[in-house]
Amino acid sequence: MRVAIIENMKNTPLGALGIALEEAGAEAEWFRAWDGEALPKDTASYDALVVLGGEQNARDDETHPYLPELARLMRRFESEDKAVLGICLGSQILARAYEAENLIGAADEFGWKTVGLTEEGKTDPLLAGVGDQFTIFEWHSDTFTLPAGAVRLATNGVAQNQAYRIGRATYGTQFHFEANAAVVDRWRTEFKATIESKEPGWLESYPELVAQHAEAAETAGLAIARAWVQTIGTRQRLLQAEEA
Repeated sequence: MRVAIIENMKNTPLGALGIALEEAGAEAEWFRAWDGEALPKDTASYDALVVLGGEQNARDDETHPYLPELARLMRRFESEDKAVLGICLGSQILARAYEAENLIGAADEFGWKTVGLTEEGKTDPLLAGVGDQFTIFEWHSDTFTLPAGAVRLATNGVAQNQAYRIGRATYGTQFHFEANAAVVDRWRTEFKATIESKEPGWLESYPELVAQHAEAAETAGLAIARAWVQTIGTRQRLLQAEEA
């Protein structure tokens, strides 16, 4: 199982997703697009694609000229029925790839928040195991309209499209399900000034917030991560069955 991982800014650890990939014995190959590294030239060498978050917006082509190519790459993986995952900015780039509208600065959300499942989300393989509502970490200012043909899976009062699916196994999550307690603690240290500007007082309240929310978010995030990794294996099993 080979997974291409696109990094859009420094300091975006995989957290819960990394745990799930390691459990499955997956081989991850990183592409640091933010640092000028080229994107994968083809899809044949990989079973899945992950596009992580970042500080830029999904239409920031002037400062991040690789973004149109990345959107096309996500669409190519989906067209081949390979698993695709876009997290936060990644979900916004995926929406762009399918000609949805990116709504810049329209949905400011930070910290552990509650997200609810739609009726479709309650039975979707990615989210069926987290309950009708769950706590998860958010950090975004932008959102997007739902791409044509996509299925909305999760929502809340800030961002209507918290999670969605295109095809069999292409998913976008506006929330950071990968952000387990270790990841959030790392971000708290590395982005102290940014957090204080975005959410004054949050750093001072951090110990109480961790005690209230971190465990539930970590449980939900790991369940989502494992469920997405399962979608990679599902395609491999289908191909093996066809060959047999």
